[in-house]
Amino acid sequence: MKKFVSIVLIILFFGVLTDVMPQEKTDSVRTFPLVNYIYKANRNTSPSVDHSKFEILKQDFEDAHQLTAACLSCHTERDKEIMATSHWNWEREDVLEGKGKVKLGKKNIINNFCIGVSGSEATCTRCHIGYGWKDKSFDFTEPTNIDCVVCHDQTDTYKKGKGMAGLPDPSVNLSYVAQNVGTPRQENCGVCHFWGGGGNNVKHGDLDVAMLDCSREVDVHMASEGEDMSCVECHKTEKHQMAGRVYALSSENKNRATCIQCHTSKPHQDEMLNDHNIRVACQTCHIPVYAKQNATKMWWDWSSAGRLDEHGKPTHENDAYGNHNYLGIKGNFIYDDWVKPEYYWFNGLANHQLITDKIESVPVQMNSLYGSYRDKGENQASLEPSKIWPVKVHRGRQVYDTINMTLIQPKLWDKEKGKGAYWTDFDWEEANRLGMEYIGKDYSGAYGFIETEMYWPLNHQVSPADKALQCVDCHQRKDSRLASLTDFYLPGRDSNAFLDGFGVIAVIGAIIGVFVHSILRRIMRRKCFFQKESNE
Repeated sequence: MKKFVSIVLIILFFGVLTDVMPQEKTDSVRTFPLVNYIYKANRNTSPSVDHSKFEILKQDFEDAHQLTAACLSCHTERDKEIMATSHWNWEREDVLEGKGKVKLGKKNIINNFCIGVSGSEATCTRCHIGYGWKDKSFDFTEPTNIDCVVCHDQTDTYKKGKGMAGLPDPSVNLSYVAQNVGTPRQENCGVCHFWGGGGNNVKHGDLDVAMLDCSREVDVHMASEGEDMSCVECHKTEKHQMAGRVYALSSENKNRATCIQCHTSKPHQDEMLNDHNIRVACQTCHIPVYAKQNATKMWWDWSSAGRLDEHGKPTHENDAYGNHNYLGIKGNFIYDDWVKPEYYWFNGLANHQLITDKIESVPVQMNSLYGSYRDKGENQASLEPSKIWPVKVHRGRQVYDTINMTLIQPKLWDKEKGKGAYWTDFDWEEANRLGMEYIGKDYSGAYGFIETEMYWPLNHQVSPADKALQCVDCHQRKDSRLASLTDFYLPGRDSNAFLDGFGVIAVIGAIIGVFVHSILRRIMRRKCFFQKESNE
């Protein structure tokens, strides 16, 4: 078959060459203008105001709340803007299929990493943009509970204390930080988004502390010697409302940060590549691998947690790269780097396994990405056709109620031993009871461990164009990147007797057509020549 194809190609080449060479070329390749983002040399990223000149910021602040009051004395009404965001509330109202309007966010969503924040707020809210959220008594309406400097600090000295409910570490010089603030940088966003889940690059897989100073091979947008872009240049912000969706926490297709907002829907000079954008996400070709610099967590098994040493302390084991193979408080892990994504149809809508939902299948889908080849965008909720998307799939095993058939939110953290938190007392029975009691949900008293999956669509660590996927990466019989998507016919990957037969006939017909056309042209050319001679 390969020899036949080679012979066909050679015949076609010489046939077309013979036919085309005598003609003057009249058709040109259709091209599109390339639209790029603003180059860093043209961007003004320096603060427009020198905050070190404000006397109110030079005082020795007694606490962080006093610092926020000083900020709001000039930046009036900003507190109202912030209090309307999901960064503050850790929830937003979304519509879930079959469930109606539901408030979703870190406040209540269950995941298969650290499971959830409820009952352990004092440690989890180290990544909250507020001060003092240690339990359900936190006042979301108090303006001075807002932490302004965690997003605006330019000194790299600000940090929140461990287990301090979002309050700054005692070592922080609040006056110094307050006098040195500006537009949020990668460092500000990365404090939480790089380190979510208990370590660098643990959750997302494509958000990594190495991106603060990386090469173009790691990320073309954040590369130091390239565009050196900050997060907020793509995640556009108006009145503190930031564009972008993490589908581990949200569901609806709105307020997203997209490639086309800078590059348009026709960024290539090749029309065929632009046509792919109708059903293939930009990220599919341009993020061929993720976790390029640091490994990401791919598997978390809670069922193996609780192993203690002879002193009653939780044990831990690391691999050769410093990644945790095992932690007594959390169980076994598997990390990987240079990971090839898995591919799914995705239309911008998702569903979630809520704490109240019955478990109906295994592995439990913690968040389901909607989409299929047949979804052409007729569903008004999706606003666009389903596209093939690269996804990190995190798999694990976590605790659930074997009688109620629901997931469990255990109490995981407490400062003191003896209060039932699993990370101090290592008693699943008590941790489950206290955690479910805290959120006001029923617990049968019987528990086990069940396999789960969670889906993280990839958007970062974009490779240079010459490192993007090539046609053969998908259009091949063996090892196609899209081998798992079987609901459509993909040329080169799939075999169909009718289409293959039709293709052979079409190729043979094309060859015959080329030769017949070439012969007729030669005959007509010769006839014209003799007519010209006779006329002369």
